[in-house]
Amino acid sequence: MSLPIIMHVNYCEQGQTIPEMCRKAVGWGYDGIEFRRHRRGEAETQEQYLDTIAAAAEASGLKHVLFGGPGVELMQEDAGIRRAQVEEGTKFYRLAGDRLDLTVCNIMAGTLRSSDPNAGSAHHLHGSGAASAHHYEWAAEGFRELGAVAEEIGFRLAFEIHMGYVHDLPAPTMKLLDMIGSPFVGANLDYGNMVYFPSCPSIGETVSTLGEKLFMVHLKNSMPAGDGRNAVGLGDGMINHREYLLALKRAGFSGPLCIEAPRPGDREWFAQQDVAYLKSVLKDLAWT
Repeated sequence: MSLPIIMHVNYCEQGQTIPEMCRKAVGWGYDGIEFRRHRRGEAETQEQYLDTIAAAAEASGLKHVLFGGPGVELMQEDAGIRRAQVEEGTKFYRLAGDRLDLTVCNIMAGTLRSSDPNAGSAHHLHGSGAASAHHYEWAAEGFRELGAVAEEIGFRLAFEIHMGYVHDLPAPTMKLLDMIGSPFVGANLDYGNMVYFPSCPSIGETVSTLGEKLFMVHLKNSMPAGDGRNAVGLGDGMINHREYLLALKRAGFSGPLCIEAPRPGDREWFAQQDVAYLKSVLKDLAWT
């Protein structure tokens, strides 16, 4: 079975127009693009933005359109703010569903930082490390409603496992998903985010924990550098994507594989290098 290979829009946010993004992605061998829910610095309505994407996807032959951040900010004590965020998300997905054949979209439930002024950039102290029961309930309440919207439209939502959110590691992500209880809300595994934690479960353990709730995957790589990490090419970092993809294949994963480019430089060239590496590994694993 051939899995959809998706290009994250951050490969083409260096001045490219939406039609250029779509044409280039198809030419480089991608099946789709994960766009953001809106473009930074553009004076346009949601309708105009979505109409442009729909027209460009059709003209270029782009098969899949996904959407990601910004997330739905539900870590706010003010119930009115949370209500407005859910309504904004609902409006966007309805508009998108009217124009595009959505399958799965990447989501986030709002950033959460520790109240400890000494926490600094220690990822394990923020997100789930700073969460109380009400933070999970706020997120669950909002996404029970958004999950019902996804069911109505006919697509799925996937929480990106990302530092700074309650869904920053597999176990807290599954806790949240169990509270939501919707077959239309699952997880987007980004192991490239998990390696920034002082300790994290292995790829195999992670895939096993997420199980059937694993709806999509983000792929990127990095190397340790001083007290932090440097982003590198997909095949050049410490994450063994051959091992990663084999674990996904053995688990019966069937969702899209989305490659990201969180590094400066000529991202158009990186897009071509990274998809070539991914397709080479998929071929070696007889997963094409």
